[in-house]
Amino acid sequence: MFRPPFAARVAAGIAVTLVEEVQKLPTTAITLPMTAVSQVLQTGMHVQQTVTALAIKGDEALAVLFPPTDDQPSWATFDEDAPAPVATNGRDVPESPSNTSNNGRFELYSMSPAADGQGPESAAEPEEPVATATGERPEIADYLDYDNLTLAQLRARLRSLSVDELTALLDYENGTRERAPFLTMLGNRITAATAK
Repeated sequence: MFRPPFAARVAAGIAVTLVEEVQKLPTTAITLPMTAVSQVLQTGMHVQQTVTALAIKGDEALAVLFPPTDDQPSWATFDEDAPAPVATNGRDVPESPSNTSNNGRFELYSMSPAADGQGPESAAEPEEPVATATGERPEIADYLDYDNLTLAQLRARLRSLSVDELTALLDYENGTRERAPFLTMLGNRITAATAK
């Protein structure tokens, strides 16, 4: 069998590859801009990673010569630096006329530290159900185990309750713990349910 020289075989291979690439050109032309952009972005990210790695190595080298100080600037404040709030009645908000209007604006789960197992009273007995001003606790509060619900758990159950049940829960909350997020959510749900 006759075998052409190596240079001839390479030239034939280049010609075949050229024909194949010309046949792929319509498809390649469409994807070429996206491919070029992605390669530029990839190169840019690689350069950023390399520069960051060099900066980290530089920080480590300079830390030997100039040890870092742990001085905190006077303007910097952190949560750990803030004084702990005074706890009264199982809440983190002290009872005073100025605080009662905004109790629990950010109190999403509204559970006392003792219920979470964080306070010193965590070994104490769970809270007894509290009766409303009328003297009795609504049946829906017992059914839902309302006193132990978080705000998210209550939200999940609201759509299945009637307006009468919602009103009973709102009255119960007003007569007992008066948690602002719970009162707001129940009031909003009653308004939405009666508007239908």
